[in-house]
Amino acid sequence: MSVANHHLTSSTPLSSSSSSFFSHSKLISSRAQIVAVKVKNGGVCKCVATSPAEQIAHTTKVSRNPNMGKLQAGYLFPEVARRRAAHLAKYPDAKVISLGIGDTTEPIPEIISSAMAKRAHGLSTLEGYSGYGAEQGLGIEDGDIFVSDGAKCDIARLQMLFGSDVTMAVQDPSYPAYVDSSVIMGQTGLYEKDSEKFGKIEYMKCMPENGFFPDLSAVGKTDIIFFCSPNNPTGASATREQLTKLVQFAKDNGSIIIYDSAYAMYISDDSPRSIYEIPGAKEVAIETASFSKYAGFTGVRLGWTVVPKELLYSDGFPVAKDFNRIVSTCFNGASNISQAGGLACLSPEGLEAMKQVIGFYKENTNIIVETFKSLGFKVYGGSNAPYVWVHFPGRSSWDVFSEILEKTHVVTTPGSGFGPGGEGFVRVSAFGHRENVLEACRRFKELYK
Repeated sequence: MSVANHHLTSSTPLSSSSSSFFSHSKLISSRAQIVAVKVKNGGVCKCVATSPAEQIAHTTKVSRNPNMGKLQAGYLFPEVARRRAAHLAKYPDAKVISLGIGDTTEPIPEIISSAMAKRAHGLSTLEGYSGYGAEQGLGIEDGDIFVSDGAKCDIARLQMLFGSDVTMAVQDPSYPAYVDSSVIMGQTGLYEKDSEKFGKIEYMKCMPENGFFPDLSAVGKTDIIFFCSPNNPTGASATREQLTKLVQFAKDNGSIIIYDSAYAMYISDDSPRSIYEIPGAKEVAIETASFSKYAGFTGVRLGWTVVPKELLYSDGFPVAKDFNRIVSTCFNGASNISQAGGLACLSPEGLEAMKQVIGFYKENTNIIVETFKSLGFKVYGGSNAPYVWVHFPGRSSWDVFSEILEKTHVVTTPGSGFGPGGEGFVRVSAFGHRENVLEACRRFKELYK
């Protein structure tokens, strides 16, 4: 737009059409800015719209945490969700089935939800109202148990507890939050593209050839050892003998084990459900767990972490006292509504209801396992965990993920997202409605027949 013979000063009147234009420009100011540029010939000014990209953005003087820059791409599960959304945009009429992220799908048992509803209603009365709870939750006097809003949140708090100067070991493959939280805390070196590993992290290889349990004789000494059993993503559970070796390994090296038992109730054989079933574990191990995958509490949020009094720093100071300070500083306690649900979970009726939910998901797991076995794939996990670990030898796990999504409209999870040891594998979750699991398996058979 040009306005001839006007310098557009504050004293120059505008025509009605010009006034209308500038009035309208206020409505689009978030997208573009109108500026007057004087042109040499004839004193003509032109109105030029500049895009936001052409504006000089304000910056603070605060430097970015350099550790954030070390992280690779997006966190695994949001990246899977992003690709799912892109697929839906491409195929808006497709019935996409999600067997990727480990989110539960079946309703919370009524015995548990009714306890939460009763507690929620009680908050509307003088007699039933309560404010802040104890940071440890549930009013348990035993200082070993810290009730929280979930195991993943406690993993971050434990990283804060130990700080940036510790070294860590992690199963490979494993739940990506262990590594990413370590990177954010500044415990690691840079990401090494050739090895697909972060410097200063000890990756304990857990593959089919070693029964998904690391060769501890080849593992270097570290301060912290993250260990998940049953493992996410492989579904493998460590035996009593293996965990006995792990506890002794930690004692020999002066290490602390952070033991993630989020899937312990899925164990159907004689594998230990807690690290504390192993003699001496209280002196070297912290255990964290939650109700997320037992009672459908992924959105309700309730978990717990056990820090035994016997667990001591090198100077003899109890680790639990420091963790109590971390929790008291960073957390105001789990929701009293979710805690009411947790107490209901632990009642005889609640425990039975959770077993039924877990049994349903285990039936889904069996359907998925048998499907891939019938197609000639090597399949791992499934018996003690809600995950099926399928081997696609010689192939990129992201390529397999994309192939399955493109040709079957089913979302899985690429194994390499769990670490370099996951390359060539895809994780299939058993969390899903039965009709969706059956339909997904029908599509798998059609693709790989």
